[in-house]
Amino acid sequence: MKKVILVLMFVLLIGGVMAHGEETFEEAEEIIIQKISCDELTENQLEVLGDYYMEQMHPGELHEIMDEKMGGEGSESLRQAHINMALAFYCGEHDEFSGSMMDVMMGRTEDNSYGMMGGYGMYGFNWFRIIIQLAVTTLLVLLIIWFIRKLNEKPKKRKRK
Repeated sequence: MKKVILVLMFVLLIGGVMAHGEETFEEAEEIIIQKISCDELTENQLEVLGDYYMEQMHPGELHEIMDEKMGGEGSESLRQAHINMALAFYCGEHDEFSGSMMDVMMGRTEDNSYGMMGGYGMYGFNWFRIIIQLAVTTLLVLLIIWFIRKLNEKPKKRKRK
């Protein structure tokens, strides 16, 4: 009997959470359809819009995982992330993401120069790699020069006895 009640409560709880999500997404879609100016939006509406855009990019369980990584449901950091997303995607204020984790993952920095690895590629700066590249390049150039000289060399005449 206890298991039945527990399962029933769980189903009702999940249904309530899903209904809440649908209501907020309907509100976000209504804002988008009405094309409400960003100046007229409240922070709560911006949060709803950001949550909606996040759901579009990371549907279902991926959205829940992203929410948890950003502080979890109800946290101020997640709320601010949703607001920043709305400002970036709905309002076109792309500076809202500067200096954030998203910029670091995409290789952007505050001054928009270089990336997370300092502009040196996937493994960072490496003297050994530069020395190897120079050695291989030098070897190839010397091999090409030797081959060209061999092609231009006149064949030696053999003396017959």
